[in-house]
Amino acid sequence: MSPPKGKIYNGFAIYSAILSQLVGVPLLGLFTGKYLDNHLSTSPLFLIIGLLLGLGAGLYGTILYVRDVTGDE
Repeated sequence: MSPPKGKIYNGFAIYSAILSQLVGVPLLGLFTGKYLDNHLSTSPLFLIIGLLLGLGAGLYGTILYVRDVTGDE
């Protein structure tokens, strides 16, 4: 017996939301840091800071999203 189709699409939606947070937010921090480095001539400083802030924000957002989806507090 195959699972209901609504459950499969719900799983894909959750997976894509988690993936976009874990990949998109660090990339945004990376590109923002690179932009600041180009304008302020501080070669790797803001690139590294932006990447680390993006990773932290993406992980934090993912944890909050998973807690909301699963109903845990």
